[in-house]
Amino acid sequence: MWEQHRSEQLHRTKMHTLNNTITTTTGSQDPNLDPIPDPDQFPNRNRNQPQSRRPRGFAAAAAAASIAPTENDVNNGNIAGIGGGEGSSGGGGGGGGKGKREREKEKERTKLRERHRRAITSRMLAGLRQYGNFPLPARADMNDVIAALAREAGWSVEADGTTYRQSQQPNHVVQFPTRSIESPLSSSTLKNCAKAAIESQQHSVLRNDEKLAPVSLDSIGIAESDHPGNGRYTSVSPITSVGCLEANQLIQDVHSAEQCNDFTESFYVPVYAMLPVGIIDNFGQLVDPEGVRQELSYMKSLNVDGVVIDCWWGIVEGWNPQKYVWSGYRELFNLIRDFKLKLQVVMAFHEYGGNASGNVMISLPQWVLKIGKDNPDIFFTDREGRRSFECLNWSIDKERVLHGRTGIEVYFDFMRSFRSEFDDLFVEGLITAVEIGLGASGELKYPSFPERMGWIYPGIGEFQCYDKYSQLSLQKEAKSRGFTFWGKGPENAGQYSSHPHETVFFQERGEYDSYYGRFFLNWYSQLLIGHAENVLSLANLAFEETKIIVKIPAIYWSYKTASHAAELTAGYYNPSNRDGYSLVFETLKKYSVTVKFVCPGPQMSPNAHEEALADPEGLSWQVINAAWDKGLQIGGENAITCFDRDGCMRLIDIAKPRNHPDGYHFSFFTYRQPSPLVQGSTCFPDLDYFIKRMHGDIRDKQF
Repeated sequence: MWEQHRSEQLHRTKMHTLNNTITTTTGSQDPNLDPIPDPDQFPNRNRNQPQSRRPRGFAAAAAAASIAPTENDVNNGNIAGIGGGEGSSGGGGGGGGKGKREREKEKERTKLRERHRRAITSRMLAGLRQYGNFPLPARADMNDVIAALAREAGWSVEADGTTYRQSQQPNHVVQFPTRSIESPLSSSTLKNCAKAAIESQQHSVLRNDEKLAPVSLDSIGIAESDHPGNGRYTSVSPITSVGCLEANQLIQDVHSAEQCNDFTESFYVPVYAMLPVGIIDNFGQLVDPEGVRQELSYMKSLNVDGVVIDCWWGIVEGWNPQKYVWSGYRELFNLIRDFKLKLQVVMAFHEYGGNASGNVMISLPQWVLKIGKDNPDIFFTDREGRRSFECLNWSIDKERVLHGRTGIEVYFDFMRSFRSEFDDLFVEGLITAVEIGLGASGELKYPSFPERMGWIYPGIGEFQCYDKYSQLSLQKEAKSRGFTFWGKGPENAGQYSSHPHETVFFQERGEYDSYYGRFFLNWYSQLLIGHAENVLSLANLAFEETKIIVKIPAIYWSYKTASHAAELTAGYYNPSNRDGYSLVFETLKKYSVTVKFVCPGPQMSPNAHEEALADPEGLSWQVINAAWDKGLQIGGENAITCFDRDGCMRLIDIAKPRNHPDGYHFSFFTYRQPSPLVQGSTCFPDLDYFIKRMHGDIRDKQF
């Protein structure tokens, strides 16, 4: 027994010596050799059990990399066997603990670096949304940024990431990283310019009778898709044929493409002139028939397509509920019919004259104002309890507070009465569209900028939700979310003429972006969307098969701030990290309405823009493209009553975008004119030019 024990001890000593010799002489263990374990380190292991082999080669290298010590571990001697001395083997346990702590610290440093990287990305995305007008989603990543940049450059990016030019089809063209026959020599451009090319007797860009040239191998990609009824490549079009491009042909086709690309000039955009307010008095009678006839004659001489007239709720149903007086409008419409002009009518459910609108004053119906004396909460109310009489509160849309009728029932009865009274004009096609007033100034917005209460441009306005009906709705919504203390409006949103940075709610990283702020703004904007849905559903019933128009405001001041404060108080939840207009247009699309966008006023000086933090061009781009992206038609209306040639050109560029890849343009334009329009006024010559450009009768090169 003793001899066997002695033999095993000698064997262990030899093996330990051999292992130390290999490590000392080579400096590092051969990765292709198995290490020789010390049997004493595993007292519980069955020594007769065969040892499992460790991985060799690439597998061994990968395993070694996964447990490689860090630089700090090596420097501090925290790895067992490193640092020399007899204590190396004995201090392995303590060194392993230190190494674990260092690895945990490294993980924390990695997390901090990742948070820093995400913060930089967040600021980049915010800058693109705020200053580049990119409608990026709230949780955008680099893929969203690249897709937005590609679309801005004219490319199409599908949901699965497929990217291609507008003029190409992704399933039929294979793109190579070498030079290609892109626009202006693409297939779509050739089709658009085919007629012009034939008339000018230009040569074709690609010749079918020529043989394959070596230079074209890198520039032509032929699709591998099957053609219906034939094998592959049995039907070859000129664009997929192989040919050579000569220099003179290239120059000729470039010039031809430039002429064809200016296709927006040929679009016909109808122009309607808005008749001035006041031609129908408060008793529903036409004031000056001869003056109106003369004005219609001037409009006809300008080749205006039609006119727009407001049908005021406060006049027609002004004195008694459900007693409608249409006689003055019947006389006016007969005059318009005599001049063979088209007609758009506005269901005007708002007040006129409250905000520096001249001498004409048209209030809400008198019987409504009388109800408001006993129940002032039927009107919008600000935080200090001041009432706005511009329009009815949307929170009473379904409250029976108007002599037994709800708000939407009052609107529907008015629209149904108009449709019945003028049925003959609808049948003969004289009335081409009906615009539905949905808020202050006839626009879909809250009355958050009342001049009578001290608002001065570019003030942010105030929230209009402090009446009892709106507060009950807000409290109910807060309770359903489990936060009853959210059931009140903001207390730190400033005054009507405040600037965003002066308020806690709207300042940079302010309360508008907190959990409560998001909840409140979402509820506030949903009240606007719900009102539009309630009224439009009934408008479609009243005006079947007639175009319905909804006017969208241009709230472009404070647009360069992160909060977009002025838009928020008006009901559009559209901060820099959220697209608020798309949600509105989704609702409008359900009722196939046409959007009328109030185009911003004259170009302001850079200092004025900077002081107001305004961006009219950025807002116009967002609203118009959001409507087109939802498949809606869009028309326009000027915000000022008179403009010069430069003002005309700005409106034309908005209505007929140059070289739009999809050929989008306004479906009509409403010109808000000075009152009255006379032929000798300074606006008349520029208006004549404006209409001709909208009709495509002249081009910019002719002036």
